[in-house]
Amino acid sequence: MKWVKKIFYIVIAIVIMSTCVNMFLAPHNIAAGGLTGLAIILEEWLGVNRSVIIYIGNGLVLVATFFFLGREVFFNTVIGAALLPVFIGFMPRVMLVSDTMLSMVIGSAAFGLAVAILYGNNASSGGTAVPPLILKKYFNISPSIGLFFTDGIVVLLCLLVFDLDSFFYAILSIFITSVVMSYIENGASKKKMVYIISHFHEVITQDILQNIGRGVTLIPSTGAFDKHQKPMLLVTLDKKDYQKLLAIVDNHDKEAFMITDTVSDVHGKGFTYESGSV
Repeated sequence: MKWVKKIFYIVIAIVIMSTCVNMFLAPHNIAAGGLTGLAIILEEWLGVNRSVIIYIGNGLVLVATFFFLGREVFFNTVIGAALLPVFIGFMPRVMLVSDTMLSMVIGSAAFGLAVAILYGNNASSGGTAVPPLILKKYFNISPSIGLFFTDGIVVLLCLLVFDLDSFFYAILSIFITSVVMSYIENGASKKKMVYIISHFHEVITQDILQNIGRGVTLIPSTGAFDKHQKPMLLVTLDKKDYQKLLAIVDNHDKEAFMITDTVSDVHGKGFTYESGSV
């Protein structure tokens, strides 16, 4: 069942990518990096069908995937690498949006969503989507950053075939794709981390535990001016619960001192797995 679900997501991502290429990016000569972008360039330059170029490129990439990323990613990549040129070949080549800027924004954002879905399932469509996975594994570089640089090389080739406008549209397209990927990787799971200093820390703590259901950590603290010792509360919670926390603190102590920060990832009880108690 797990494999069926994974394959389903991979197919959905490939369909989205193919739609972006054939209906939003390629009709406006926007070669926004990747093997698909390279295929758009070479098709215009050499007259070779873009699906054939993707087949050849993915064959080379699969070899690197097997040796550097292991069998699981290899088999996941095989699915995407085999399906992408098929869908690219059969997907209608139509211009859905006549405005170049709007078409570029829609296509780039959707392309970033598709790549994020693939990465989230430890897979890829082959092409230049694989090098970022290798950089992530061996150098801990974010896939969105890795994709930005690898695609940048392809975008430079736009200057050889297309005009300057297409070159800058391609750069902007890569930026939008990277931003969307980065948000999906980190932004959707961001939490609030709050430090609270108050004389009414006991009742505030009880209300947080009972009304929000999040744990509270008491950190010993000493004021530099008055030398008074009081516990500082540390609370990590979902963004949707932040207003509840503000209401609790304000209800007990309008002069409480609070520091709030946004964190991209939280691991542990109540966040990455469920538990019967908080």
